[in-house]
Amino acid sequence: RFGQAQPNEKMWRGWVVLVAAGLLASPAVGKLKEKECEVCIKVLDKITADVDSSKPAKVEAALRAYCKETKIDKEGRFCYYIGASETSATGMVKFITDPLERHLPVEKVCERLKKKDSQICGLVYDVPIDLKTLDFKKTRVKILKKILNDQFNDPCKGCIEKDDYIKRIRSLSKEEL
Repeated sequence: RFGQAQPNEKMWRGWVVLVAAGLLASPAVGKLKEKECEVCIKVLDKITADVDSSKPAKVEAALRAYCKETKIDKEGRFCYYIGASETSATGMVKFITDPLERHLPVEKVCERLKKKDSQICGLVYDVPIDLKTLDFKKTRVKILKKILNDQFNDPCKGCIEKDDYIKRIRSLSKEEL
């Protein structure tokens, strides 16, 4: 019976083909793209830089404190999605603290969070507005407020008119202009 494959040999070849196809496809699935999970990675980097990540209770407390203080919209939304915000309906903080306790890199933690909720890695920081080329007189107050909040983390209390916002931006960004 030369030239004919035995039933076990056919099954063996089939498994080899499946395993090879799986190995070729798997690296592309698990890797993060360039801007993917940008907010998650940056927030977790900031938190783990200040706290001993081997203690989950301290990481959770630092995460909740950070989320309470953040003024950046994308970071606030991230906190809401993971359950670290006061108004969150879900609670995924344990999926952050446990892997960090085992010294898993922040990128891998965010990659795992993506599998739980894809919205987490959909958050991307807004591109900062170039203040050198911006015509302040033609810019709307809404955009000026956004510049102050996003780029300078300043709510500009006491600003009433457009000129107040422009003066505040110019005073905060003397080196950029």
